[in-house]
Amino acid sequence: MTSNNPAVFLLMVNGQIEAADFPEYDDLYCKYCFVYGHDWAPTSGLEEGISQITSKGRGSQSLVWTFPLDITFKSTSPFGWPQIVVSVYGPYTFGNDVVRGYGAIHIPFTPGKHTKPIPMFVPESTSRLQKFTSWLMGRRPEFTDPKVVAQGEGREVTRVRSQGFVTLLFNIVTKDMKKLGYETTSEHSAATGLTRTSQKLQ
Repeated sequence: MTSNNPAVFLLMVNGQIEAADFPEYDDLYCKYCFVYGHDWAPTSGLEEGISQITSKGRGSQSLVWTFPLDITFKSTSPFGWPQIVVSVYGPYTFGNDVVRGYGAIHIPFTPGKHTKPIPMFVPESTSRLQKFTSWLMGRRPEFTDPKVVAQGEGREVTRVRSQGFVTLLFNIVTKDMKKLGYETTSEHSAATGLTRTSQKLQ
């Protein structure tokens, strides 16, 4: 029957964008979105969101959001395993909001609780003239679509600078993966975090 022979497996993601460390900046907020392959589809929850603005507490360098994440995916294949893209924004000259960091990470492969730091980066102007124009206009270089951060295409020609960290907390539950022949292993890479049970037993 259907319950014994499932056509899809489920990945349930619950957790939060906990905090950020940006020593040079304050009064920041974040946005998130998920990027996933063609075989994947969300069945419940939110695919994107925007947090409140948070400030550093007295004597603390951390920006605490505790912004909730809750989404469930279904898929027939682990190829294109979901990633979360986080973008952080804050005030700049003339009151404009500018990007303070982009980062992306795969959703953990193994069930359970996971705390994951994401190194953040910002695009850089490629010439002194562009830097001067950005400063004059109160704008900084940014991606039109933040999802490009997870895709990697064209990233090799983009000049970037590391800047800050964001910490995420995940609670992961999977359903029916083993029935479809998939078994989670160590999370040492996106490509090999999952293996076919049949292959593993050979």
